[in-house]
Amino acid sequence: MSSPTTTLSSHSPDPASVPRELCHREQVSPLVDTYGRLHTYLRVSVTDRCNLRCNYCLPPEGITPTAHEQILTFAEIIRLVRIFSALGVTKVRLTGGEPLVRKDIDKLVADLSGIRGISTIGLTTNGVLLENHVLPLKTAGLSQLNVSLDTLRPGKFAEITLRDDYRRVRNGIAAALAAGFVPLKVNVVVMNGVNDDEIPAFVELARRKPINVRFIEYMPFVNGPQQQGRFMPCSAVHRMITAKYRLTAIPVGEKEASVAREFRIPGFAGSIGFISPMSDHFCAKCNRLRLTAEGSIKSCLFYPAEAGLRDRMRAGATDAELVDIIRGVVEQKREGHPPLEMLTTLEKQTMIKTGG
Repeated sequence: MSSPTTTLSSHSPDPASVPRELCHREQVSPLVDTYGRLHTYLRVSVTDRCNLRCNYCLPPEGITPTAHEQILTFAEIIRLVRIFSALGVTKVRLTGGEPLVRKDIDKLVADLSGIRGISTIGLTTNGVLLENHVLPLKTAGLSQLNVSLDTLRPGKFAEITLRDDYRRVRNGIAAALAAGFVPLKVNVVVMNGVNDDEIPAFVELARRKPINVRFIEYMPFVNGPQQQGRFMPCSAVHRMITAKYRLTAIPVGEKEASVAREFRIPGFAGSIGFISPMSDHFCAKCNRLRLTAEGSIKSCLFYPAEAGLRDRMRAGATDAELVDIIRGVVEQKREGHPPLEMLTTLEKQTMIKTGG
């Protein structure tokens, strides 16, 4: 599926030898799928390891982490991001597992920030290690930061994560705000019967601080009796909040592909948002691709990876050959993910392995 406009040069098998001037995006046609969706956003998982054990992310029996040598090196990640940038990607988000457990993550951010065409570098973290990393990340060029936090109660935090790290996460959030990550996004996975009674308390986080609290629908990634009945649609969360607060919608630019519907509350320094991948999915405007920690491409969070790039790179593939693989995945991207009732019957993937 080679594109006639592709003019990327051959590449040395050593990924560290990639020149910064890999190519110019005007020489290469953009990544548009058969449904007309332009892909400008790449989520890169840098590890499948995590320092928490959240029961909606990991199965009860746990997982076997990928061997270190099977994880993409930083040089390989940088090479691939340069190629994706040449194909029109402008935003990169680092995920995991927990990306801050990867040694020298700030150095990776610094290298990515120097790639031509990449205008935004984000990172999603559970916040446990954030306090000590936030200043190096800011200095390295990180432009957006998301912190996942599903409860404001230390005891419940320990129940959900099987770790007693609540205070460390709150300290990390405070450090991120002090470092200038504004607005700071706090992601809350809403679970019926688990933390839905804390929704008003989460809204109050945005009263005096520039925090964008984002309520995210629970997604059925892990089997187990404790997962049954946890789904709560964003419409129900919205009704609960509007019963107490007056919400004003924040307009989204026509060309933006934001997955969140965001709102302001009069007098609040921050804002709130709703992300509804299950009840009101945003597949029609999806602009993202995912690169797993072991170097496979996923065009949809809910389907298995379609192609592997790691082994091809290590076997000496040229940039043009990698572009063909990437284009093939985009061209085969499905129109949308299955409905909720089907997702609950599919063979399960663990969130920690998908890259979030």
